[in-house]
Amino acid sequence: MENLINEYQSVAIEDVKVWFKAGTLKDFPSNRGGCIKYKNKQIAVFNFERRNEWYACQNACPHKMEMVLSRGMTGSADGVPKIACPMHKKTFSLVDGSNLNGEEYSIATYPVKVVDEEVFVGFLE
Repeated sequence: MENLINEYQSVAIEDVKVWFKAGTLKDFPSNRGGCIKYKNKQIAVFNFERRNEWYACQNACPHKMEMVLSRGMTGSADGVPKIACPMHKKTFSLVDGSNLNGEEYSIATYPVKVVDEEVFVGFLE
């Protein structure tokens, strides 16, 4: 399990080396998530339409390492967009991956951009 945790690392937009085409706008449901695979990673991509924003994070919930975050419920906590794990309701910031339940573990987040109705997720390599 330690290897799975270590393979995910947040990426700041200024550090992006590769913009991976995740799909088109139509491929992602409004105000919900979808899952893509990039190399050996499952990435949850969220079309937060009610905020007119897009987010991406690891699909693995670090609580039990289940690949479920793309099926979680989106919402906000004090104005911060969040995802709640559908299994155990642990919540994480979609902005910086921090655990909003006050627990130590967090999730990796990735920048998203939309160009000509195509959705791209940024990675280090």
